[in-house]
Amino acid sequence: MKSSLRMLVVAGCMAIICGLFPGSLRAATKHYVVTNDDVSGPNTVTFYQASGTPSAPKLTRIKTVKTGGNGTGGGYFGIVRQVTVKKGSDECVFSADGGSNDIASIIFKTQELVGTYQGSSTDLDSAGGMGLALNPSGNYLYAAFSRSSTIATFTINSGCTLTFVSDVAAAGLNGGFPHGIASKGSIIVVAYGDGSIGSFNIAGGAPVSNNDLQLSTGYTKDTVFADGVDITKDGHYAIFGDASGGFSEAEVSDISSGKLTATITYGGSNGKLGQGVAANNVRLSPDESLLYISDNLSGQVTAAHFDKKAGTLQFGCISKALRGFGTKWGYSSAITTESTSGSGAALWVAEDARGTGASSIGIVDVSVKGGKCMLTEAKSSPASDPKSSNLCWLNAFPPRSF
Repeated sequence: MKSSLRMLVVAGCMAIICGLFPGSLRAATKHYVVTNDDVSGPNTVTFYQASGTPSAPKLTRIKTVKTGGNGTGGGYFGIVRQVTVKKGSDECVFSADGGSNDIASIIFKTQELVGTYQGSSTDLDSAGGMGLALNPSGNYLYAAFSRSSTIATFTINSGCTLTFVSDVAAAGLNGGFPHGIASKGSIIVVAYGDGSIGSFNIAGGAPVSNNDLQLSTGYTKDTVFADGVDITKDGHYAIFGDASGGFSEAEVSDISSGKLTATITYGGSNGKLGQGVAANNVRLSPDESLLYISDNLSGQVTAAHFDKKAGTLQFGCISKALRGFGTKWGYSSAITTESTSGSGAALWVAEDARGTGASSIGIVDVSVKGGKCMLTEAKSSPASDPKSSNLCWLNAFPPRSF
């Protein structure tokens, strides 16, 4: 495993679905976490159930499901390795099997594997990892392949099955492949992990380039590389989390025109986004008042105040290094919220064991009062993920509404 300023590589990123009851997940008020264990070999997805109180949340491991494909046992922090979607009466979990170039489909309620699906013969992945994104309508799934630098389109059918439609070339200005991808409305935004960003129009389903491929301001100004992506609920702003070896930096682009505009940077070597190190993974709170940052190289979590009207960021608060950092695990990665409203109540954080033991899920309580925030690790944190030694991705269920 290598970590560099150009591209921060994390071994063994996987997506997990947490918090399922054995046999059924029909209780809509229950909350869960889903992981893609990204095993180097036969891959698995693990289910957890969330319980406890808002100030003392905890996770209980329920079930592990074989995906039928192989994981990569490593990859880049910002790559989205798993997504969940409701299609009619079906609730589907789609997990990337980067080692076998396929997507595993699992029915959430029963935790049953539907099957595995591939793109064209030229859609190929590598140790970098395969990224996934959904069309906002829930009718299409997009898979970004690292070795072929392509994005494949699949229709999502009843029963959580997939049908391959087509693929399109997607390479960065400096030879990078898609890392973070996110969609909203008719646009899908891509960070290439090489200093460049771009977008595609997905109004017709399959992506069509917006011809806005460009170097981000963070790259030209601070030599950082956009890696993770999130988009505001109204589709006005795209927020990029940057890979950096020494500080925390995020970038914001106004995409209200349907294309990317030059990004505005926040943070950097001046420390204005806090003292965390590396901000590859970013996630907006359900009410968009906070941007949560997984400080990949310092094992912390940062919350930045976000003005959703102006698209600006300002440092809010930062946690201590989460338990086990540097001893039991070495990198944090994907981050998401427990609740689908307000500040999100609690955070689930993927903790990558770097291939040396069991990975884990950090649990962080969020407190907001009088415009000030506080991030405190829960007493029950972390929850072990013994099936993964390289956990990079997880999802919450129910998912955020955007």
